[in-house]
Amino acid sequence: MRHPRSAAGDPAGSPADRGIPHAPRVPRLARIRRGAQICRIHRTHRTHRISRPAGAASRSLARIRPLPAPRAPLAAAGALALVLATTPGAPALTGAPLPATPSPAACALPVADGHEAHGGLNEAIPLPAAGGAPAYGGPDSGSAAPSGYAPTTGTVLALTLFIDFPGSEATLSTHERFAEFFPATTHYFADSSGGHLRYQPVPVHRWLRMSQPFEAYGIDRGTGWYPDDPQGYNRLMGEIVAALAGEVDFAAYDLVNVLATPEAGPPATEKVLSVTFPGRPLVPTPSGPLRNVSFIWSHQPGESPHRVLVHENGHAFGLPDLYWTGTGSALPLTGHWDVMEQDWGPSNDLLAWHKWKLGWLDLTEVACVRYAGVTEFVVGPTDGDAADGGGDDGVALVAVRTGEHSAVAIEVRAPGGLDQVVCRPGVLVSWVSSETPSGFGPVRVADATPDSDGCQDDPHPQVTAGLTDAPFVPGEVFRDDDAGVSVEVLAAEPDGEYRIRVSRW
Repeated sequence: MRHPRSAAGDPAGSPADRGIPHAPRVPRLARIRRGAQICRIHRTHRTHRISRPAGAASRSLARIRPLPAPRAPLAAAGALALVLATTPGAPALTGAPLPATPSPAACALPVADGHEAHGGLNEAIPLPAAGGAPAYGGPDSGSAAPSGYAPTTGTVLALTLFIDFPGSEATLSTHERFAEFFPATTHYFADSSGGHLRYQPVPVHRWLRMSQPFEAYGIDRGTGWYPDDPQGYNRLMGEIVAALAGEVDFAAYDLVNVLATPEAGPPATEKVLSVTFPGRPLVPTPSGPLRNVSFIWSHQPGESPHRVLVHENGHAFGLPDLYWTGTGSALPLTGHWDVMEQDWGPSNDLLAWHKWKLGWLDLTEVACVRYAGVTEFVVGPTDGDAADGGGDDGVALVAVRTGEHSAVAIEVRAPGGLDQVVCRPGVLVSWVSSETPSGFGPVRVADATPDSDGCQDDPHPQVTAGLTDAPFVPGEVFRDDDAGVSVEVLAAEPDGEYRIRVSRW
Protein backbone atom coordinates (compact mmCIF):
# COMPACT_ATOMS: atom_id res chain seq x y z
CA MET A 1 0.00 0.00 0.00
CA ARG A 2 2.74 2.45 0.86
CA HIS A 3 5.83 1.85 -1.22
CA PRO A 4 8.30 4.01 -3.11
CA ARG A 5 8.72 2.83 -6.67
CA SER A 6 11.48 2.87 -9.25
CA ALA A 7 11.14 2.75 -13.00
CA ALA A 8 11.51 -1.03 -12.75
CA GLY A 9 8.68 -1.24 -10.28
CA ASP A 10 11.16 -1.75 -7.46
CA PRO A 11 9.97 -0.12 -4.24
CA ALA A 12 13.53 -0.31 -2.94
CA GLY A 13 15.05 1.62 -5.87
CA SER A 14 17.36 4.56 -5.32
CA PRO A 15 16.08 8.13 -5.84
CA ALA A 16 18.08 8.28 -9.05
CA ASP A 17 16.13 5.30 -10.34
CA ARG A 18 12.74 6.72 -9.48
CA GLY A 19 10.97 8.42 -12.38
CA ILE A 20 9.71 11.97 -11.96
CA PRO A 21 7.68 12.68 -15.04
CA HIS A 22 7.45 16.59 -16.57
CA ALA A 23 -3.55 27.44 -28.19
CA PRO A 24 -3.54 29.59 -25.01
CA ARG A 25 -6.93 30.46 -23.55
CA VAL A 26 -8.02 34.07 -23.22
CA PRO A 27 -6.89 35.27 -19.76
CA ARG A 28 -9.79 35.47 -17.36
CA LEU A 29 -10.36 37.93 -14.59
CA ALA A 30 -10.51 36.91 -10.96
CA ARG A 31 -14.00 38.03 -10.10
CA ILE A 32 -15.47 39.22 -6.83
CA ARG A 33 -19.21 39.19 -6.47
CA ARG A 34 -20.85 42.54 -7.12
CA GLY A 35 -21.90 44.18 -3.90
CA ALA A 36 -19.92 41.80 -1.72
CA GLN A 37 -18.17 43.44 1.17
CA ILE A 38 -14.64 42.68 2.29
CA CYS A 39 -14.97 41.88 5.96
CA ARG A 40 -12.85 43.62 8.51
CA ILE A 41 -10.56 40.99 9.98
CA HIS A 42 -9.29 41.18 13.53
CA ARG A 43 -5.53 41.38 13.42
CA THR A 44 -3.68 38.35 14.63
CA HIS A 45 -0.32 38.63 16.34
CA ARG A 46 0.84 35.05 16.10
CA THR A 47 4.07 34.35 14.26
CA HIS A 48 4.88 30.73 13.41
CA ARG A 49 7.67 29.04 11.53
CA ILE A 50 6.58 26.76 8.71
CA SER A 51 9.39 24.34 7.97
CA ARG A 52 10.58 24.05 4.38
CA PRO A 53 9.41 21.20 2.16
CA ALA A 54 11.72 18.24 1.67
CA GLY A 55 13.82 18.44 -1.48
CA ALA A 56 12.92 22.07 -2.13
CA ALA A 57 15.15 25.09 -2.12
CA SER A 58 15.69 26.91 1.14
CA ARG A 59 12.63 28.91 2.09
CA SER A 60 12.08 31.79 4.42
CA LEU A 61 9.73 31.72 7.33
CA ALA A 62 6.07 31.54 6.46
CA ARG A 63 4.36 33.64 9.05
CA ILE A 64 0.91 34.46 10.26
CA ARG A 65 0.98 38.23 10.33
CA PRO A 66 -1.39 41.16 10.93
CA LEU A 67 -3.52 41.82 7.88
CA PRO A 68 -3.19 45.18 6.16
CA ALA A 69 -6.29 47.28 5.71
CA PRO A 70 -8.40 46.03 2.78
CA ARG A 71 -7.69 47.74 -0.53
CA ALA A 72 -10.51 49.08 -2.65
CA PRO A 73 -11.18 46.90 -5.70
CA LEU A 74 -11.09 48.23 -9.25
CA ALA A 75 -14.39 48.33 -11.14
CA ALA A 76 -14.25 46.37 -14.38
CA ALA A 77 -17.00 45.83 -16.92
CA GLY A 78 -19.68 44.32 -14.77
CA ALA A 79 -17.25 42.48 -12.48
CA LEU A 80 -14.84 43.61 -9.81
CA ALA A 81 -11.18 42.82 -10.27
CA LEU A 82 -8.20 43.52 -8.07
CA VAL A 83 -4.84 43.34 -9.82
CA LEU A 84 -2.32 45.68 -8.22
CA ALA A 85 1.31 45.98 -9.31
CA THR A 86 3.43 45.82 -6.18
CA THR A 87 7.04 45.49 -7.26
CA PRO A 88 9.40 46.95 -9.84
CA GLY A 89 9.04 45.07 -13.11
CA ALA A 90 5.41 44.15 -12.50
CA PRO A 91 2.85 45.23 -15.09
CA ALA A 92 1.86 48.86 -14.57
CA LEU A 93 -1.70 49.74 -13.65
CA THR A 94 -3.73 51.38 -16.39
CA GLY A 95 -7.25 52.58 -16.64
CA ALA A 96 -8.34 49.20 -17.98
CA PRO A 97 -8.29 46.07 -15.79
CA LEU A 98 -5.26 43.83 -16.17
CA PRO A 99 -5.58 40.11 -16.87
CA ALA A 100 -5.64 38.51 -13.43
CA THR A 101 -4.28 35.16 -14.56
CA PRO A 102 -2.87 33.50 -17.65
CA SER A 103 -4.16 30.19 -18.95
CA PRO A 104 -4.05 27.38 -16.37
CA ALA A 105 -1.48 25.72 -18.64
CA ALA A 106 1.02 28.38 -17.55
CA CYS A 107 1.05 26.81 -14.08
CA ALA A 108 1.25 23.18 -15.26
CA LEU A 109 4.58 21.88 -13.99
CA PRO A 110 6.65 19.98 -16.57
CA VAL A 111 8.47 16.69 -16.27
CA ALA A 112 11.91 17.06 -14.70
CA ASP A 113 14.79 16.25 -17.08
CA GLY A 114 15.84 12.61 -16.95
CA HIS A 115 12.58 11.42 -15.41
CA GLU A 116 10.43 10.81 -18.48
CA ALA A 117 10.54 7.00 -18.29
CA HIS A 118 7.79 4.63 -17.22
CA GLY A 119 7.19 4.39 -13.51
CA GLY A 120 7.79 8.12 -13.16
CA LEU A 121 5.24 8.81 -10.42
CA ASN A 122 5.32 12.56 -10.03
CA GLU A 123 3.48 15.83 -9.58
CA ALA A 124 3.94 17.08 -13.16
CA ILE A 125 0.79 18.17 -14.96
CA PRO A 126 0.70 16.57 -18.42
CA LEU A 127 1.48 18.98 -21.23
CA PRO A 128 -1.63 20.68 -22.59
CA ALA A 129 -3.50 19.09 -25.43
CA ALA A 130 -5.32 21.10 -28.06
CA GLY A 131 -7.53 23.64 -26.34
CA GLY A 132 -5.35 23.82 -23.25
CA ALA A 133 -6.79 20.86 -21.37
CA PRO A 134 -4.45 18.53 -19.48
CA ALA A 135 -3.19 15.66 -21.60
CA TYR A 136 -4.58 13.17 -19.10
CA GLY A 137 -7.98 13.65 -20.61
CA GLY A 138 -10.40 15.96 -18.89
CA PRO A 139 -13.77 17.00 -20.19
CA ASP A 140 -12.48 18.90 -23.22
CA SER A 141 -9.45 17.03 -24.51
CA GLY A 142 -10.47 13.40 -25.04
CA SER A 143 -6.83 12.30 -24.95
CA ALA A 144 -5.42 9.32 -23.09
CA ALA A 145 -3.13 9.20 -20.09
CA PRO A 146 0.58 9.43 -20.99
CA SER A 147 3.34 6.89 -20.48
CA GLY A 148 1.11 3.84 -20.29
CA TYR A 149 -0.86 4.81 -17.19
CA ALA A 150 -4.56 4.04 -16.93
CA PRO A 151 -6.96 6.70 -18.25
CA THR A 152 -8.39 8.96 -15.57
CA THR A 153 -11.62 10.14 -17.17
CA GLY A 154 -14.51 8.38 -18.80
CA THR A 155 -15.17 4.69 -18.17
CA VAL A 156 -12.22 2.77 -16.71
CA LEU A 157 -12.40 -1.04 -16.83
CA ALA A 158 -10.65 -2.74 -13.92
CA LEU A 159 -10.12 -6.48 -14.35
CA THR A 160 -10.39 -7.89 -10.83
CA LEU A 161 -8.87 -11.28 -10.03
CA PHE A 162 -8.54 -13.48 -6.95
CA ILE A 163 -5.56 -15.67 -6.00
CA ASP A 164 -4.77 -18.09 -3.22
CA PHE A 165 -1.93 -20.53 -2.50
CA PRO A 166 -1.31 -24.10 -1.39
CA GLY A 167 -1.30 -23.98 2.37
CA SER A 168 -3.03 -20.58 2.32
CA GLU A 169 -6.30 -21.55 0.73
CA ALA A 170 -9.08 -18.99 0.78
CA THR A 171 -11.68 -19.45 3.52
CA LEU A 172 -14.07 -16.84 2.14
CA SER A 173 -15.74 -16.62 -1.23
CA THR A 174 -14.55 -14.35 -4.00
CA HIS A 175 -17.81 -12.44 -3.64
CA GLU A 176 -17.01 -11.73 0.01
CA ARG A 177 -13.50 -10.57 -0.85
CA PHE A 178 -14.86 -8.43 -3.68
CA ALA A 179 -17.36 -6.80 -1.30
CA GLU A 180 -14.50 -5.48 0.86
CA PHE A 181 -13.66 -3.07 -1.99
CA PHE A 182 -16.77 -2.70 -4.15
CA PRO A 183 -18.94 -0.81 -4.74
CA ALA A 184 -17.12 1.51 -2.28
CA THR A 185 -14.11 2.07 -4.59
CA THR A 186 -16.38 2.87 -7.53
CA HIS A 187 -18.31 5.37 -5.41
CA TYR A 188 -15.10 6.95 -4.12
CA PHE A 189 -13.78 7.70 -7.60
CA ALA A 190 -17.18 8.95 -8.77
CA ASP A 191 -17.40 11.34 -5.82
CA SER A 192 -13.80 12.55 -5.87
CA SER A 193 -13.76 13.07 -9.63
CA GLY A 194 -17.10 14.85 -9.71
CA GLY A 195 -18.37 12.23 -12.13
CA HIS A 196 -15.44 12.53 -14.55
CA LEU A 197 -14.28 8.96 -13.78
CA ARG A 198 -16.64 6.00 -14.05
CA TYR A 199 -14.77 3.11 -12.48
CA GLN A 200 -16.13 -0.29 -13.50
CA PRO A 201 -14.69 -3.43 -11.91
CA VAL A 202 -14.92 -6.62 -13.96
CA PRO A 203 -14.44 -9.59 -11.59
CA VAL A 204 -13.55 -13.16 -12.54
CA HIS A 205 -15.28 -14.93 -9.67
CA ARG A 206 -13.09 -17.89 -8.88
CA TRP A 207 -9.94 -18.37 -6.87
CA LEU A 208 -6.87 -18.86 -9.05
CA ARG A 209 -4.64 -21.31 -7.19
CA MET A 210 -0.97 -20.45 -7.58
CA SER A 211 1.55 -23.29 -8.03
CA GLN A 212 3.60 -22.76 -4.84
CA PRO A 213 3.06 -21.81 -1.22
CA PHE A 214 3.05 -18.06 -0.66
CA GLU A 215 6.44 -18.11 1.06
CA ALA A 216 8.15 -19.60 -2.01
CA TYR A 217 7.58 -16.45 -4.07
CA GLY A 218 9.68 -14.32 -1.76
CA ILE A 219 7.07 -11.57 -1.49
CA ASP A 220 7.98 -9.01 1.16
CA ARG A 221 7.55 -5.31 1.80
CA GLY A 222 9.51 -3.56 -0.91
CA THR A 223 9.59 -6.49 -3.33
CA GLY A 224 9.71 -5.21 -6.90
CA TRP A 225 9.06 -6.66 -10.32
CA TYR A 226 11.94 -7.83 -12.50
CA PRO A 227 11.40 -9.36 -15.96
CA ASP A 228 14.04 -12.05 -15.43
CA ASP A 229 13.02 -12.99 -11.89
CA PRO A 230 12.16 -16.72 -11.68
CA GLN A 231 10.08 -16.00 -8.56
CA GLY A 232 8.43 -12.96 -7.04
CA TYR A 233 5.83 -10.91 -8.85
CA ASN A 234 7.17 -11.93 -12.24
CA ARG A 235 6.24 -15.56 -11.59
CA LEU A 236 2.93 -14.63 -9.95
CA MET A 237 1.85 -12.55 -12.94
CA GLY A 238 2.99 -15.25 -15.35
CA GLU A 239 0.90 -17.87 -13.55
CA ILE A 240 -2.13 -15.57 -13.50
CA VAL A 241 -1.89 -15.01 -17.25
CA ALA A 242 -1.48 -18.75 -17.86
CA ALA A 243 -4.48 -19.59 -15.66
CA LEU A 244 -6.72 -17.31 -17.74
CA ALA A 245 -5.30 -18.18 -21.18
CA GLY A 246 -8.01 -18.13 -23.82
CA GLU A 247 -10.52 -16.75 -21.32
CA VAL A 248 -9.49 -13.15 -20.71
CA ASP A 249 -8.29 -10.52 -23.18
CA PHE A 250 -6.05 -8.50 -20.88
CA ALA A 251 -5.67 -5.74 -23.46
CA ALA A 252 -9.36 -4.94 -23.09
CA TYR A 253 -8.82 -3.56 -19.57
CA ASP A 254 -7.26 -0.36 -18.30
CA LEU A 255 -5.84 -1.83 -15.09
CA VAL A 256 -5.73 -5.09 -13.17
CA ASN A 257 -6.54 -5.65 -9.49
CA VAL A 258 -5.25 -8.87 -7.91
CA LEU A 259 -6.98 -9.50 -4.58
CA ALA A 260 -5.04 -12.15 -2.68
CA THR A 261 -6.62 -14.34 -0.04
CA PRO A 262 -6.16 -12.69 3.38
CA GLU A 263 -4.70 -16.00 4.60
CA ALA A 264 -1.53 -15.37 2.55
CA GLY A 265 1.16 -13.27 4.16
CA PRO A 266 1.23 -11.25 7.38
CA PRO A 267 -1.61 -9.01 8.58
CA ALA A 268 -1.44 -5.50 7.18
CA THR A 269 -1.14 -4.16 10.73
CA GLU A 270 2.20 -5.99 11.01
CA LYS A 271 3.62 -5.52 7.50
CA VAL A 272 2.16 -3.76 4.48
CA LEU A 273 2.68 -5.71 1.26
CA SER A 274 0.15 -4.15 -1.13
CA VAL A 275 1.85 -2.69 -4.17
CA THR A 276 1.28 -1.40 -7.71
CA PHE A 277 3.46 -1.65 -10.81
CA PRO A 278 2.35 1.30 -12.95
CA GLY A 279 3.08 2.82 -16.30
CA ARG A 280 5.35 0.26 -17.92
CA PRO A 281 4.78 -3.06 -19.76
CA LEU A 282 5.00 -6.08 -17.47
CA VAL A 283 4.64 -9.78 -18.36
CA PRO A 284 3.49 -10.68 -21.89
CA THR A 285 -0.02 -11.90 -22.74
CA PRO A 286 -1.41 -13.03 -26.12
CA SER A 287 -2.92 -9.56 -26.66
CA GLY A 288 -0.09 -7.43 -25.30
CA PRO A 289 1.77 -6.92 -22.03
CA LEU A 290 0.12 -6.51 -18.67
CA ARG A 291 0.14 -2.94 -17.36
CA ASN A 292 -0.92 -1.15 -14.21
CA VAL A 293 -1.29 -4.15 -11.91
CA SER A 294 -2.19 -3.67 -8.23
CA PHE A 295 -1.75 -6.48 -5.68
CA ILE A 296 -3.80 -6.20 -2.48
CA TRP A 297 -2.79 -8.37 0.46
CA SER A 298 -4.45 -8.99 3.84
CA HIS A 299 -7.54 -7.42 5.37
CA GLN A 300 -7.30 -3.66 5.80
CA PRO A 301 -8.09 -2.00 9.14
CA GLY A 302 -10.22 1.08 9.70
CA GLU A 303 -13.59 2.48 8.77
CA SER A 304 -12.99 2.59 5.01
CA PRO A 305 -10.71 -0.35 4.15
CA HIS A 306 -11.39 -0.01 0.42
CA ARG A 307 -9.11 3.04 0.32
CA VAL A 308 -6.02 0.82 0.09
CA LEU A 309 -7.27 -0.01 -3.42
CA VAL A 310 -7.99 3.67 -4.10
CA HIS A 311 -4.38 4.44 -3.12
CA GLU A 312 -2.91 1.67 -5.24
CA ASN A 313 -5.06 2.54 -8.25
CA GLY A 314 -3.91 6.13 -7.74
CA HIS A 315 -0.46 4.90 -8.79
CA ALA A 316 -1.98 3.28 -11.87
CA PHE A 317 -3.30 6.77 -12.68
CA GLY A 318 0.18 8.27 -12.23
CA LEU A 319 0.00 9.67 -8.68
CA PRO A 320 3.08 9.44 -6.42
CA ASP A 321 3.36 8.37 -2.80
CA LEU A 322 3.06 11.41 -0.55
CA TYR A 323 4.26 9.75 2.68
CA TRP A 324 7.94 9.75 3.59
CA THR A 325 10.05 6.77 2.52
CA GLY A 326 13.50 8.25 3.06
CA THR A 327 15.89 7.50 5.87
CA GLY A 328 15.51 8.93 9.35
CA SER A 329 12.34 10.05 11.04
CA ALA A 330 9.25 10.49 8.92
CA LEU A 331 8.56 14.13 8.11
CA PRO A 332 5.11 15.72 8.31
CA LEU A 333 4.16 16.07 4.65
CA THR A 334 0.46 16.07 3.74
CA GLY A 335 -1.09 14.02 6.54
CA HIS A 336 -4.72 13.07 6.08
CA TRP A 337 -5.31 15.66 3.36
CA ASP A 338 -4.70 13.12 0.59
CA VAL A 339 -5.27 9.38 0.25
CA MET A 340 -1.84 9.05 -1.38
CA GLU A 341 -0.33 9.61 2.06
CA GLN A 342 -2.86 8.10 4.44
CA ASP A 343 -5.28 5.43 3.22
CA TRP A 344 -6.18 3.93 6.58
CA GLY A 345 -8.61 5.26 9.16
CA PRO A 346 -11.49 7.61 8.32
CA SER A 347 -12.22 8.63 4.75
CA ASN A 348 -10.28 11.44 3.08
CA ASP A 349 -10.24 13.04 -0.36
CA LEU A 350 -7.47 13.97 -2.79
CA LEU A 351 -5.71 17.32 -2.98
CA ALA A 352 -7.04 19.72 -5.62
CA TRP A 353 -3.65 19.58 -7.40
CA HIS A 354 -4.15 15.84 -7.90
CA LYS A 355 -7.67 16.41 -9.20
CA TRP A 356 -6.28 18.87 -11.74
CA LYS A 357 -3.55 16.41 -12.72
CA LEU A 358 -6.13 13.68 -13.26
CA GLY A 359 -8.40 15.87 -15.40
CA TRP A 360 -11.12 16.09 -12.75
CA LEU A 361 -11.22 19.89 -12.63
CA ASP A 362 -12.57 21.84 -15.58
CA LEU A 363 -10.29 24.54 -16.95
CA THR A 364 -12.53 27.22 -15.47
CA GLU A 365 -11.98 25.75 -12.01
CA VAL A 366 -8.19 26.32 -12.09
CA ALA A 367 -6.74 29.82 -11.75
CA CYS A 368 -3.05 30.39 -12.49
CA VAL A 369 -0.96 33.19 -10.99
CA ARG A 370 2.31 33.61 -12.84
CA TYR A 371 3.13 37.32 -12.73
CA ALA A 372 3.79 39.93 -10.07
CA GLY A 373 0.71 41.59 -8.69
CA VAL A 374 -2.16 41.12 -6.27
CA THR A 375 -5.33 39.23 -7.12
CA GLU A 376 -8.39 38.32 -5.10
CA PHE A 377 -10.29 35.09 -5.61
CA VAL A 378 -13.35 33.41 -4.21
CA VAL A 379 -12.45 29.74 -3.78
CA GLY A 380 -14.72 26.86 -2.84
CA PRO A 381 -14.32 23.17 -2.02
CA THR A 382 -13.91 20.64 -4.82
CA ASP A 383 -16.54 18.30 -3.37
CA GLY A 384 -19.43 20.25 -4.86
CA ASP A 385 -21.01 21.16 -1.52
CA ALA A 386 -20.53 24.90 -2.16
CA ALA A 387 -21.59 26.80 -5.26
CA ASP A 388 -21.38 23.95 -7.77
CA GLY A 389 -17.87 23.06 -6.58
CA GLY A 390 -15.34 25.85 -6.46
CA GLY A 391 -16.06 29.42 -5.43
CA ASP A 392 -18.16 32.19 -6.94
CA ASP A 393 -15.82 32.17 -9.93
CA GLY A 394 -16.05 28.39 -10.07
CA VAL A 395 -12.46 28.38 -8.79
CA ALA A 396 -11.44 25.24 -6.88
CA LEU A 397 -7.65 25.56 -7.22
CA VAL A 398 -5.38 28.57 -7.38
CA ALA A 399 -1.91 27.57 -8.61
CA VAL A 400 0.95 30.03 -8.14
CA ARG A 401 3.93 29.19 -10.35
CA THR A 402 7.13 29.73 -8.34
CA GLY A 403 9.74 28.02 -10.52
CA GLU A 404 10.28 25.69 -13.45
CA HIS A 405 9.26 22.66 -11.38
CA SER A 406 7.56 24.26 -8.37
CA ALA A 407 4.27 25.85 -7.43
CA VAL A 408 2.14 26.79 -4.47
CA ALA A 409 -1.34 25.24 -4.57
CA ILE A 410 -4.28 26.85 -2.78
CA GLU A 411 -7.64 25.18 -2.14
CA VAL A 412 -10.47 25.03 0.37
CA ARG A 413 -11.13 21.99 2.54
CA ALA A 414 -14.17 21.51 4.75
CA PRO A 415 -15.98 18.61 6.41
CA GLY A 416 -18.36 16.73 4.15
CA GLY A 417 -18.25 14.40 1.22
CA LEU A 418 -15.15 12.20 1.39
CA ASP A 419 -13.48 14.41 4.03
CA GLN A 420 -14.91 13.01 7.24
CA VAL A 421 -12.51 14.37 9.87
CA VAL A 422 -11.85 17.98 8.86
CA CYS A 423 -12.01 19.85 12.17
CA ARG A 424 -10.65 23.23 11.02
CA PRO A 425 -12.17 24.17 7.67
CA GLY A 426 -10.26 26.78 5.76
CA VAL A 427 -7.71 27.47 3.05
CA LEU A 428 -5.16 24.70 2.60
CA VAL A 429 -1.82 25.77 1.09
CA SER A 430 0.73 23.29 -0.27
CA TRP A 431 4.16 23.41 -1.86
CA VAL A 432 4.34 21.22 -4.98
CA SER A 433 7.49 20.00 -6.74
CA SER A 434 7.57 17.98 -9.96
CA GLU A 435 11.26 17.12 -9.51
CA THR A 436 11.02 15.67 -5.99
CA PRO A 437 10.76 11.85 -6.12
CA SER A 438 7.75 9.86 -5.04
CA GLY A 439 8.09 9.11 -1.35
CA PHE A 440 10.40 12.07 -0.69
CA GLY A 441 7.85 14.84 -0.28
CA PRO A 442 6.71 16.00 -3.73
CA VAL A 443 3.88 17.79 -1.91
CA ARG A 444 4.08 19.41 1.49
CA VAL A 445 1.21 21.07 3.30
CA ALA A 446 1.93 24.40 5.01
CA ASP A 447 0.78 24.23 8.63
CA ALA A 448 -0.99 27.37 9.83
CA THR A 449 -0.61 26.20 13.45
CA PRO A 450 2.73 24.36 13.54
CA ASP A 451 3.03 24.38 17.33
CA SER A 452 -0.32 22.73 17.99
CA ASP A 453 -1.35 19.12 18.53
CA GLY A 454 -4.20 19.42 16.07
CA CYS A 455 -7.90 20.13 16.46
CA GLN A 456 -9.48 16.70 16.86
CA ASP A 457 -11.31 16.26 20.15
CA ASP A 458 -10.46 12.57 20.08
CA PRO A 459 -7.31 12.17 17.91
CA HIS A 460 -7.55 9.24 15.52
CA PRO A 461 -4.48 6.98 15.53
CA GLN A 462 -4.51 6.77 11.70
CA VAL A 463 -4.54 10.56 11.22
CA THR A 464 -1.52 12.87 11.52
CA ALA A 465 -2.86 14.97 14.38
CA GLY A 466 -0.49 17.92 13.99
CA LEU A 467 -1.71 18.68 10.46
CA THR A 468 -5.45 18.46 11.15
CA ASP A 469 -5.50 22.22 11.83
CA ALA A 470 -3.22 23.11 8.91
CA PRO A 471 -5.75 25.25 6.96
CA PHE A 472 -5.53 29.03 7.21
CA VAL A 473 -8.62 30.88 8.41
CA PRO A 474 -9.70 34.53 8.17
CA GLY A 475 -7.11 36.78 9.78
CA GLU A 476 -4.16 34.55 8.88
CA VAL A 477 -1.54 34.86 6.16
CA PHE A 478 0.72 32.33 4.48
CA ARG A 479 3.96 33.95 3.36
CA ASP A 480 6.94 32.46 1.54
CA ASP A 481 9.50 35.20 0.91
CA ASP A 482 11.87 33.04 -1.13
CA ALA A 483 9.09 32.00 -3.49
CA GLY A 484 7.62 35.51 -3.51
CA VAL A 485 4.11 34.45 -2.54
CA SER A 486 1.65 35.35 0.16
CA VAL A 487 -1.94 34.23 0.66
CA GLU A 488 -4.21 36.29 2.90
CA VAL A 489 -7.51 34.78 3.98
CA LEU A 490 -9.91 37.70 3.96
CA ALA A 491 -13.26 36.17 4.79
CA ALA A 492 -15.28 32.99 5.06
CA GLU A 493 -18.65 33.07 3.34
CA PRO A 494 -21.76 31.37 4.78
CA ASP A 495 -21.87 28.95 1.85
CA GLY A 496 -18.40 27.57 2.58
CA GLU A 497 -16.44 29.69 0.12
CA TYR A 498 -13.40 31.72 1.11
CA ARG A 499 -12.22 35.08 -0.16
CA ILE A 500 -8.43 35.19 -0.48
CA ARG A 501 -5.84 37.69 -1.67
CA VAL A 502 -2.83 36.23 -3.48
CA SER A 503 0.28 38.38 -3.81
CA ARG A 504 3.14 37.53 -6.16
CA TRP A 505 6.41 39.48 -6.28
